[in-house]
Amino acid sequence: MKVLITDKINEKAKHIIGDVAQCDLLPTMSEDELCEVIGEYDALMVRSQTKVTEKIIEAGTNLKIIGRAGVGVDNINLDAATKKGIIVVNSPDGNTNAAAEHTVALMLAMSRNVAKAAASTKQGLWERSKFTGHEVFGKTLGVIGFGKIGHHVAEVAMALGMKVLVSDPYTTKEVVEKFGAVYVPSLEELWGQCDYITVHTPKTKETMHMINKDTIAKMKKGVRIINCARGGIVDEAALAEALESAHVAQAAIDVFEGEPDIAENPLVKTTGDILLTPHLGASTEEAQLKVAEDVAEQIRDVLSGGSARSAVNIPSLKPAKLEPVKDYMQLAENIGELAMQMSVGNLKGIYITVKGNLAALDVSPLETAVLKGVLASFVNDVNYVNAPIIAEQKGLDVSTTKSNTSTDYIGSIILKLVTDKETNTVAGALIAENMPRIVKINGYNASIEPEKHMILVPHENKPAMVAKVATVLGNKNINITRMNVAQNRAENDNISIMIINTGSEVDESTLKEISVIDGIGTAKYVNLSA
Repeated sequence: MKVLITDKINEKAKHIIGDVAQCDLLPTMSEDELCEVIGEYDALMVRSQTKVTEKIIEAGTNLKIIGRAGVGVDNINLDAATKKGIIVVNSPDGNTNAAAEHTVALMLAMSRNVAKAAASTKQGLWERSKFTGHEVFGKTLGVIGFGKIGHHVAEVAMALGMKVLVSDPYTTKEVVEKFGAVYVPSLEELWGQCDYITVHTPKTKETMHMINKDTIAKMKKGVRIINCARGGIVDEAALAEALESAHVAQAAIDVFEGEPDIAENPLVKTTGDILLTPHLGASTEEAQLKVAEDVAEQIRDVLSGGSARSAVNIPSLKPAKLEPVKDYMQLAENIGELAMQMSVGNLKGIYITVKGNLAALDVSPLETAVLKGVLASFVNDVNYVNAPIIAEQKGLDVSTTKSNTSTDYIGSIILKLVTDKETNTVAGALIAENMPRIVKINGYNASIEPEKHMILVPHENKPAMVAKVATVLGNKNINITRMNVAQNRAENDNISIMIINTGSEVDESTLKEISVIDGIGTAKYVNLSA
């Protein structure tokens, strides 16, 4: 396999990935240049300079994973990558300290006029009175976004004697108050209370131009604004105008729309009091090493058959969600495969019920695994990344229900598949630790260990049925590794199902030969990923 590393990433990444793949370190390329070569590579690792567009992703016919050595992934077309089943990973923690420290550094440097005073002094001037600054002690700082970076900034600000207000829809009042800050339910309530405002959110449709002409008008006259998050969160023209009118006293900005081409940026041209740096938030030697190592390890793990711990486009497989249910993942995928391969007609609905200890857990990873198993039977190149997207695109009705009714197992998953012709139900469970079994097929009780090659043979309950099927398989030199007869005791009918694990694939001619035996129904071959 081959991996392309670009954008001046620490060479440690090459040594880590080199255990499983050939690595090429190339300079930052244009879209067209990257399109010419990306087809050779199984993985791509970038920083912020390379824009991984839909065109590049389409040209990357072998791409399995794209890694961003940093926090944000707004330079990668996530939708295009997800549709193609390409994992996108980042390093959410690697530059936390660096970005938080830079935010505090800008806030203090802005307040004390450090950059202007340094430039003046360098010229041999002594202008102490011209650069009188402002203390942050006793001032109110509004922190928008209370993730790891926002949390660290708030911690330092409180140590400096600032009052901290926090606004973040993804955290709670209890968390903020326990930290020692003040929780503000909405931005509308935040704007007018702050002497300083710092932003620590991703750039999304909701946060684009969050700070704009209207929101600035609601702020205190003389407010100071810091943005070390993402260019575009602040409307740059509106901020430039507010600086020139002195409604905003000062601003410190590290990130820009359209960077690195900022020559015509209104914040560069403004006569207002502003401190600008060229996206230095993560630019420390320590941070660059951490993010390079983190993302390189994830690329190495994925290319060697493992999983990524920080995949941004597989939210259901985040470690905190995956760990409690990981023992059920392969089983969930297998029952999806089994149910779909035994079904006839166009798929309409996928209905999942979990019982036992699973009912108390976040089972979104299991839903993703079931979807992958179901869709893999009739869709090419489906994986954990694109399975939910494909199900949505096909208009499938998908739901997961948690049931508190009693079960004989530690935890069980029941899958009901509905097509335009029939409904089939398959249940799987852990009968003991690390012992997954398929325990029911359409009301027939069983205890089947999922294996790659299986055949389902409905038959009448009469002597010699098993022997006749075994004879056909033996004549075809197909080995039987396990066999289970599933019975429907509730119905008291005269039909059972042989579930036979075989050592190899069973072709159509063999299935037909079995199906014409007197007392045998239609035999079906099932191929599982187990």
